Amino acid sequence: MLASTMAFGLMAVCIRLSSATVETTEVAFFRNAFGMLALLPMVLGRGKPLPRTRHVGRYFLRTAIGLASMLCGFWAIGHLPLSQAVSLSYSTPLFVTIAAVLWLHEPVRLRRWLAVAAGFIGVLVILRPGSSSFSPGLLVAVAAAVISAVVAIQIKQLSRLDPPDTVVFYTYAFWVPMSLVPALFQWTWPQGLAWVWLACTGVFGTLGQLFWTRALKLGEVSALQPISFMQLPVVIFFGWLLFGERLDRWTAVGAAIILGSTAYIAHREATLARRAATNAPVEGAKPGE
Repeated sequence: MLASTMAFGLMAVCIRLSSATVETTEVAFFRNAFGMLALLPMVLGRGKPLPRTRHVGRYFLRTAIGLASMLCGFWAIGHLPLSQAVSLSYSTPLFVTIAAVLWLHEPVRLRRWLAVAAGFIGVLVILRPGSSSFSPGLLVAVAAAVISAVVAIQIKQLSRLDPPDTVVFYTYAFWVPMSLVPALFQWTWPQGLAWVWLACTGVFGTLGQLFWTRALKLGEVSALQPISFMQLPVVIFFGWLLFGERLDRWTAVGAAIILGSTAYIAHREATLARRAATNAPVEGAKPGE
């Protein structure tokens, strides 16, 4: 999950660099197209057969929802300060916890609900609705986080049915043609260094996706998501170095609140998982053993 987080952080920087001359809908298409090119040698290398699945319908739905999240997230990265866009994306674990209850029927008790509530306070601190600094564009970043939570649950389910490489392969197989449609309405051919940033966006995005899928296969969704906070130092540094951005104090306070709440959620997830493993009966044991 940490490797995935670093890859996605660098992808965000490349998205911002690309969006200076290319519309974000087009950036999303090239991210998927170059990502598919980077993925094929990994999936089909050394004579491997083409991945197969019996769940094409599920992949279509997962990809359509994922594309909506991607378009919202790319717009936020291209038009908001990097620290704000990424900090709001950290609210994803809050929505994942809610979705895990509604969708996967994972038990969540009072203390974790209080942590979720605290996290939403952090979101409001960043948004500051009603203030002069509030922008409707901030809600696009929140929408990306909400939809991303649904995607995380879907990937968790698909990873129980297919190997990680199959999940990522079919995601890209649908993403490339799907993302081309909105891009055509704003199409302009990239020039010069834009091609480099677009290619890097695809490579880092694919690496992040592969690591992320493997992480979700190995661990609980709500426990893994908070690790994405390690992305913040990366984007703050590059935001300052490349774009002259400074971390707004309200964004820092809000991100800290969200970090604390999601860190607690991760702690509770790990504690409950260890407790469940300890109390689980040994296979083959007789009653009372």
